[in-house]
Amino acid sequence: QVQLVESGGGLVQAGGSLRLSCAASGSTFTMNAAGWYRRPPGSSRELVASTSNSGSTSYAGSVKGRVTISRDNAKNTLYLQMNGLKPKDTAVYFCYAALLETGSTHYTNYWGQGTQVTVST
Repeated sequence: QVQLVESGGGLVQAGGSLRLSCAASGSTFTMNAAGWYRRPPGSSRELVASTSNSGSTSYAGSVKGRVTISRDNAKNTLYLQMNGLKPKDTAVYFCYAALLETGSTHYTNYWGQGTQVTVST
């Protein structure tokens, strides 16, 4: 069974950096679109960054210039490098990926369990 496992969250001071990872495992598949959402305390989920299989990327205005999304297709892993972190970046971060499993005819969206990022002043 396919699962996405995130890691790299934690507590960091304002101005610091974190690198989140999201590893897909459990089957043989091709990763298409993938990205990161976050859910700040008391707020709804918001898209942080996304990437396509062609390598194109997109970022939310609130993180543009501070965050870089990347992927290693050979390792089936998605990354989110976050620099210049601010207290307002505090949230639970979730990765997602559209995966085409071997033998399937359609992509299925999978989600990670979430990893907490807390930025202190």
